[in-house]
Amino acid sequence: MISFVGAGPGAPDLLTIRGAQRLAEADIVVWASSLVPEAVLDHCRPAVVLFDSKTMTLEEVTAVYDANPEAAIVRLHSGDPSVYGAIAEQIDWCVRHGLAFEIVPGVTSMAAAAATIGQELTLPGVSQSVVLTRLANRTRSSMLPHEDVSMFATHGVTMAIFLSAARPQELQDQLLSLGSRYTPETPAVLAFRVSWPDERIVRATVGSLADSLAQLGETATVLVLVGPALAPIADPQRSHVYSSSYAHTFRGAGE
Repeated sequence: MISFVGAGPGAPDLLTIRGAQRLAEADIVVWASSLVPEAVLDHCRPAVVLFDSKTMTLEEVTAVYDANPEAAIVRLHSGDPSVYGAIAEQIDWCVRHGLAFEIVPGVTSMAAAAATIGQELTLPGVSQSVVLTRLANRTRSSMLPHEDVSMFATHGVTMAIFLSAARPQELQDQLLSLGSRYTPETPAVLAFRVSWPDERIVRATVGSLADSLAQLGETATVLVLVGPALAPIADPQRSHVYSSSYAHTFRGAGE
């Protein structure tokens, strides 16, 4: 069995219970030391066999699977495997070779960053949507034209931008492109290695984003959150679900 396990944002105690159990039971763990702290491997048995995927190709990873068909294998991915996890091609390999697999969800860096700054990303009357995206760079061919950051910026919702800190000026320019609902004053948050021991959180604005990213001085494991929901709100609009005037299946109005 191959278990694609979400390692979470970094802190060893932010794995799911199931994820920690899979690591404890694993004979082999394939992990990326550049993205997952070594402390996460404390959940493993001393005898576990480790492969660092930092320098491995897909073929080298699947060769490990092929050579150990009876082993309990954990492919440990940062955050949640469903978000930029590159698991689709691995699942395809498993299906073609008749090897059983499962996916164990993980806490995303987006969720961890929101928790760290103590804010909700979907506020009634402000933003009820979250877009997860990235800039297109060397992997431009994998992105469709309508997926540009500038296209999503026309909606003005909360945006979580992954894998894009290496091009700060381009990111700022796309967020402020023609038709964008963001302004230079729209709040932004830079979250570097959120939940790691060397975590850094920087409050910024879209207009200062390029300078703030340059000052942060990091290009990897940086998440950028953007949107009006990130602004301090003294008197937020209440959710309808918990309003006494709102009836639903489990409660009548006025109850």
